[in-house]
Amino acid sequence: MLKEFREFIARGNVIDLAVGVIIGGAFGAIVKSLTDQVIMPPIGLLTGGVDFAALKWVLKPALAGKPEVAIGYGAFINTVITFLIISVVIFLLVKAINSLRREEAAAPAAPPAPTPTEALLGEIRDLLKARG
Repeated sequence: MLKEFREFIARGNVIDLAVGVIIGGAFGAIVKSLTDQVIMPPIGLLTGGVDFAALKWVLKPALAGKPEVAIGYGAFINTVITFLIISVVIFLLVKAINSLRREEAAAPAAPPAPTPTEALLGEIRDLLKARG
């Protein structure tokens, strides 16, 4: 079982997937920072100084040491904007990769080398032409 697990882990696809997940997590953190600290402040300024992260619908206010119960729809809006940014970047990345693949597929392939029989027949033809 250990040998099978080692073979499974050593496959290129699993390692590529692990690298993709790690890079994706780091990219998600960058986009979250971009959304929270660069994109949302100007949007909040345009909407009259509203901090979207603080927007919430209070269902039950905090009373006697009990925390409030609220729906944080502002944080949800930030998350949706983060998702949209990540989706656009991934779309553009996949589009670029597909474009490169199409260019590679469209490039003419080198003609296959002649088989040994064809090469021998070509030599015979050349010898016959040289004779006469």
